[in-house]
Amino acid sequence: MKRHWIKGAAAYALLLGGGIYLGQALPQWIPAPDSDVMRLSWPVLGISGVYVLAAALPFVPGAEIGLSLMMVFGMRITLLVYLCMVAALWLAFGVGRLVPSRRLQRFFLALNMRRAARLVRDSRTMSPQERCDFLMAQAPGRLLPFLLRHRYLALIVVLNMPGNVVLGGGGGLALFAGLSRLFAPLGFCMATALAVAPVPVMVMLLGYQP
Repeated sequence: MKRHWIKGAAAYALLLGGGIYLGQALPQWIPAPDSDVMRLSWPVLGISGVYVLAAALPFVPGAEIGLSLMMVFGMRITLLVYLCMVAALWLAFGVGRLVPSRRLQRFFLALNMRRAARLVRDSRTMSPQERCDFLMAQAPGRLLPFLLRHRYLALIVVLNMPGNVVLGGGGGLALFAGLSRLFAPLGFCMATALAVAPVPVMVMLLGYQP
């Protein structure tokens, strides 16, 4: 059991370090956009694709990358950054939804997390609301049931928390949301579209230009 925790801690440290490095390096690799940055072109599509894929990865600080890009290039890139960040969250969520629950159960068993594996097994055929009610009944204390009951609001809050990269970043949180099967796809899409909006809207309203 101790060996499993050591391997898990080492993997976590590696993912966290790699994500932070990529988050710092990526804005430097992106060239300055033309004034008509929203015009579809191969360079714009390529840059957008790289950003979406990077931000969808767990432990990559996608929001911080987007903020850096907006601070460097101003409001002309704001809409593109917003669309890419939302797309990254939806991509990570979709990947999580595609992972079979049996594989997630085996993953928990490999980490010797038998209670989590049992919860995954017992809730396999439930709807998102039924699964939420089931987990609330199993959860100790009051905090976890409260977070489960208000899970969409909790997701919006944690996506906007500074330093959420230690929890997996936006991509990791979206991936976990998909794996958990607690979020309906439409509800998740609406919640994340709202969660990502405040900073881009503020930049556009202020008309920020570097």
